[in-house]
Amino acid sequence: MANITPGEGARIDINSSGPGPRLMTADTLEGDKVVNRQGETLGKVTEIMLDVPRGRIAYAVMSSGGFLGMGDKLFAIPWGALTLDTERKCFVLDADKEVFESAPGFDKDQWPSDADMGWHQSVHQHYHSRPFWE
Repeated sequence: MANITPGEGARIDINSSGPGPRLMTADTLEGDKVVNRQGETLGKVTEIMLDVPRGRIAYAVMSSGGFLGMGDKLFAIPWGALTLDTERKCFVLDADKEVFESAPGFDKDQWPSDADMGWHQSVHQHYHSRPFWE
């Protein structure tokens, strides 16, 4: 596992063959599954949200549920709460499926306001991660 200080970004389980994993294009990661430590699929990464003024990744947006893209619920997963597994080409999140029953999610047509700091704080508290703006 890479030695990255908490809050700096996603941890990386390194497979040293091939390009990456320190520098990768965002679209390389979009579509990757998000699994928990038990190997259960939680969803897939649909977007990667940037904190442009700070030059950091804030969240991976994960879609979960639904069928063929219909009825999916979206979740902002703090970047620092994820571990990139380069062997399995997925992200690992230390969370059971039940954690999403109370997670702050949103609909694809109703994204949270960037200015709603209470929402951002609740997301980071839910996943026990350091906020991207710190």
